[in-house]
Amino acid sequence: MVSLDPSGPWSRERADQFLTQTTIPLRLSCRTPAGDPWMLSLWYEWDIENTELRCATSADADVVRFLRAHDDVAFEVSTNDPPYRGVRGRGTATVEPDPEKTVLRRLIGRYLGDEETSLTKRLLSPERDEVTIRIRPSKLHTWDYASRMQSSEMSRH
Repeated sequence: MVSLDPSGPWSRERADQFLTQTTIPLRLSCRTPAGDPWMLSLWYEWDIENTELRCATSADADVVRFLRAHDDVAFEVSTNDPPYRGVRGRGTATVEPDPEKTVLRRLIGRYLGDEETSLTKRLLSPERDEVTIRIRPSKLHTWDYASRMQSSEMSRH
């Protein structure tokens, strides 16, 4: 395991736990080939052993071309409802083919469960070429506003 201790209130173990258990899509920020900022949301999995985030997308998605032009990225996984908390960071991304859709299949299980849906069938269609995006963080930062938000909530009562 690569040592990458986050800044902020959480230990690496707590950040690992959050990234492993949270099924909120990752927000990924990158640059277009022209250098313009671009952001999108992707399903992800956190590999504690290799200290990397893995996402899946169609091989012809714009982000694939963008990441091949500029591999530096920023990302965030954070709760959408109070109390707000999460992990953000920066690093580099690589794109590699996934002809068996191995990562996508795990992500479907993680985010949708085992249910066969029209979305699942479309994503797993043999006509769809899939890639894996590997994000290797160089910096992690955590935040957790639970105590701050609970105390402000209590002061209103």
